[in-house]
Amino acid sequence: MQHNQHSDPKNTAYKRDVLGGNFENRTLTLKNDYEGKAIATLVRSLCSSTSNKAVLYIHGFNDYFFQEELATNFNTKGYNFYALDLRKYGRSHLPHQKLNNVRSLLEYDEELILALDIIKEEWNKQILLNGHSTGGLIITYFASRNPNSTLFQGLICNSPFYAYNLSFFERKFAIPILSWIGEKFPNPLLPAGFNDMYGQSLHKDYFGEWEYSMVWKPISISKVNLGFLHAIYEAQQNIQNNCSVTVPLLVLHSDKSIMVSNWTDKLKVSDAVLDVEHIAKYGKLIKGNVTVVEIKEGMHDLVLSKLEVRQQVYNEIFGWINTQYKN
Repeated sequence: MQHNQHSDPKNTAYKRDVLGGNFENRTLTLKNDYEGKAIATLVRSLCSSTSNKAVLYIHGFNDYFFQEELATNFNTKGYNFYALDLRKYGRSHLPHQKLNNVRSLLEYDEELILALDIIKEEWNKQILLNGHSTGGLIITYFASRNPNSTLFQGLICNSPFYAYNLSFFERKFAIPILSWIGEKFPNPLLPAGFNDMYGQSLHKDYFGEWEYSMVWKPISISKVNLGFLHAIYEAQQNIQNNCSVTVPLLVLHSDKSIMVSNWTDKLKVSDAVLDVEHIAKYGKLIKGNVTVVEIKEGMHDLVLSKLEVRQQVYNEIFGWINTQYKN
């Protein structure tokens, strides 16, 4: 995909971002889809010194980019930091769109390739993809379908959504049937299967330490489209069955999961969304240069865990980078 516009880092396409500070963003115009107009948003925070290394972060479900500390850590280590708010999420959500709505994760190829092209045009030679949860599934799926791509050189997955956190029966029988229906009838709603406890464990207004928009990342998400379930299942089938990647892949996950409907402090030291055993199992099944690391007392979004835990996460990430990319 060629673009005529060669972006200068001071390009007027960028404007000040809602996060303030060093953050700026630009809107990526996408092709219209089944809901009409669609956009994505590329956020960036450049290093203070010139660098030709970059990371592109992809958020999870019911999420958007707000993890400033993540950007600061990459900037400090000499990486220009970029993040995408995918279509129908966060900065990119338009009034006529259903939040999070997707029918196939292939839809996101458009904004991923646009963003990676821009990052390359901004003189970055080594680009790593970093995805959290659904974002981790998206980038692994993308990499598996784009072997030996010149657009990216590595993958870092933070609690990737490689399997539904459901019983064996639900995963083997109910989900495939619902996915089959969802491919043909994407609009019916079904329970999302998430309770409010995870959001409450993160946000300052409840039990957490983070400030973010509860419009863009609501505490409560009760329903998802059948099309969303199909999109996730289709990609998970790819990951779980004979998946291979041609770039180094780091998979990080917590050491334990928790499913509760009332508050407990254990929510601060466990993955309250996914089954960590699934992440480890399917991460290790992926063929290629794959490293799977367990993080003790990690939350679902590992970089939002308590301070000493997220410091460990950054140590693992940058230790892995130094091992894989010696230049």
